[in-house]
Amino acid sequence: MGCRIINHTNFMRILAIDTSCDETSSSVTDGLTVLSNVVWSQSKIHSKFGGVVPSTARREHERKISWVVEKSLKSSGSRYGSLGAVSVTVGPGLAIALGVGINFARTIAEKYNKPLIAVNHLESHILSVLAQNKNLKRSKKIHTYQPPSFGVVVSGGNTLLVYMKHVGNYQVLAQTIDDALGESLDKSARLLCLGYPGGAVLEKFAKQGSQNSYSLPLPMLGREGVGQYSYSGLKTAFARLVEDLKQKSVLSKTQICDLAASYQNTAFEHFIRVTQKAITKYGVHDTKYLFVGGGVAANVELRKRIRKMCKEISISPVFPYSKRLYGDNAAMVGIAANFKYQMGKFVKPEKVDRMPDLKIDQII
Repeated sequence: MGCRIINHTNFMRILAIDTSCDETSSSVTDGLTVLSNVVWSQSKIHSKFGGVVPSTARREHERKISWVVEKSLKSSGSRYGSLGAVSVTVGPGLAIALGVGINFARTIAEKYNKPLIAVNHLESHILSVLAQNKNLKRSKKIHTYQPPSFGVVVSGGNTLLVYMKHVGNYQVLAQTIDDALGESLDKSARLLCLGYPGGAVLEKFAKQGSQNSYSLPLPMLGREGVGQYSYSGLKTAFARLVEDLKQKSVLSKTQICDLAASYQNTAFEHFIRVTQKAITKYGVHDTKYLFVGGGVAANVELRKRIRKMCKEISISPVFPYSKRLYGDNAAMVGIAANFKYQMGKFVKPEKVDRMPDLKIDQII
């Protein structure tokens, strides 16, 4: 049984918590309206290691979670007692990081006798496009986006395309078989010594470079129809190219910019080819929209290409209203929890547990 996207008569404040990786986040939502969305990032802490250190992530979550939750409640004008429910990401993600958020949410739910909602992080990214800005007038906040629709998640840990029959019902049409797109961009940035997290920095350098300066192999060329994204081979080819150039001389800024642009161009072209082929193969039918979520979708060039692709196949792309909703954040968890609340999908606090390998089509 599906759940309607539009509900403007039964608003319920939900406290949402996300500690799936290296952002400690808490939000309060009212229906589809985001009342607060606090995100405390650990990126500077992990940058010296070139990636997320799980034990450090857990320690930092434990250190900041109480402060983050209290700030989200204060910013939304809410109290624990006034909440309708508590929600938390249970997966996918880093197991020991997920555990921090789950334990905190469980404690709150038990202490204040609130329903607890377990949320799939991937579903949250897809539904993030439905979040509403609290500063908009209610008359301007009515959504027309209705399932069925397609949805993509492009993040550091996942590259995924699904068909959404209705909220909670997802059919996987394409997914990565190795590196995710975001992970691929981070690794290429590391090869160019651009730091961590690399995707955003790579984008800045790519804007100054020529995407046709270096030739790189296009993954899955001629086999885009099998519904698989793959970036490990591209990364290996790029590593060899960079090493060859370094053997000749120190990379100049121009070379770095051109390399960044060339890599990003090939990575995005592969994503668009596979996505378009999968959607076309499945058939648009009565599907009008492509919901786009995930941190990589904050990349301007990628959104431009997604819009172009959607125009060619006659569907409309839908993006979150704010860049803060692209990366990991608790507001999107609250949006997903809103639908679960309406469907009465609650979990007992003692039963909720971390699910680091949770799939988009797995029922929780």
